[in-house]
Amino acid sequence: MTRTTRLTPTRLDAAADFLWTSGRVLEQRRFAHLFGARPDSVGVLAALGAHCAPGGGFAYGLEPDVRGPAPQPIAVPAALLALEEAGALDEDRARPVCTWLAEVSAPDGGVPVVLPSLRPYPRPPFLPVPEEGAEPVGELLSTGQIVAPLLRQGIDHPWLTAATAFCRAAVEKLDAPHPYEVGAALRFLDACPDTDWARSQAARLGALVREQRLVLLDPARPEEAPTAPGYAPGEHHLPHDYARTPDSLARAWFTDEELDLGLDHLAAAQQKDGGWPINWLRWSANTESEARPGVTLQALLTLRAYDDAPDA
Repeated sequence: MTRTTRLTPTRLDAAADFLWTSGRVLEQRRFAHLFGARPDSVGVLAALGAHCAPGGGFAYGLEPDVRGPAPQPIAVPAALLALEEAGALDEDRARPVCTWLAEVSAPDGGVPVVLPSLRPYPRPPFLPVPEEGAEPVGELLSTGQIVAPLLRQGIDHPWLTAATAFCRAAVEKLDAPHPYEVGAALRFLDACPDTDWARSQAARLGALVREQRLVLLDPARPEEAPTAPGYAPGEHHLPHDYARTPDSLARAWFTDEELDLGLDHLAAAQQKDGGWPINWLRWSANTESEARPGVTLQALLTLRAYDDAPDA
C-alpha cells in the first residue's frame, strides 16, 4: 500500500467541529475517549446509560434507524461497541445483555434483527417487522455483530455458546449473501477463536464477494458493482467497508491498489461540515442526522487504523 497520511490534522479538526456541533452525546463522548487528550470511559458509559431498557436490552434510538422505547436486538451491536471501546465489556455488564438476548432468540440461538414490539414505532420501510406471536427467526446480520465483541472479550454465557454455533452454521451456508450480511459474517470471523476455520471461511467468502460483485473496487466505476436489491442508489460497499482494519481477515481479499483507491475515496468523502454522509436510504431527516456522527467516527477509526499500520 502507498504510505500516506489520510487522517490529517485538518481532517480530524473538521470532524471534531462536526461532532461537537451535530453529534449525539454518545458519539461526542466516544470521540473524546478515542481521540481526545485523555480517555474518558466514564463519560461513554454515562451516555450509553440513557439508551438502556429494562431487562438488559437497548432502545431510545441507540441504533438511529430503530426508534421507540422497546429494546431491539439490532441496537445491541452499538452498545457492545461502546462498552468495548471504553474497556468496560466484562462479565458483569455482558450478563444481563446475554440473558435478555436468550429470551428473544430463536431456538437455534440466533437473534432476529427486530422484534414485533417495534411495530408501533417509526422505522424505515426496508426493515420488516415480525408479526406478533410469530416464532423468532435468527439472523446472521444481527447475531454475528453481537457475538463478535463478546468473543473478543472472553465472555462466558450459555446464550453465547448457542449463538456462536448458530453463526458458524450460518456462515458455512452463505452462498448468495447481501453485503451487510457479509459484514456481519466478517465481524464474527475476525473474533472467532477457531482461527483455522475462520481463515478458511473468510477465504471462501472473499471469493464470493468478488465473484458476485458485492464490492466496488474502483469508486470511479460504480457501474461495475450493481446496487443490491432494496439498496439506495449509489449504496455500494468498498474494500474498507469489509476490511475495517488492516488485521481483518478481509484484508487478504484486496490488492494494495484496490484498498488504496477505497481509502482515498473515503477520505475525500468528508463533507464541508466535517462529517461523513450516510449512503443508505434516507427515510427520515432526523435519523440521518443522528446516524452521520456514528458514520463519521467509523471513518476516522478506519483511516487511523490504516495510517498506523506498520505494513501500510
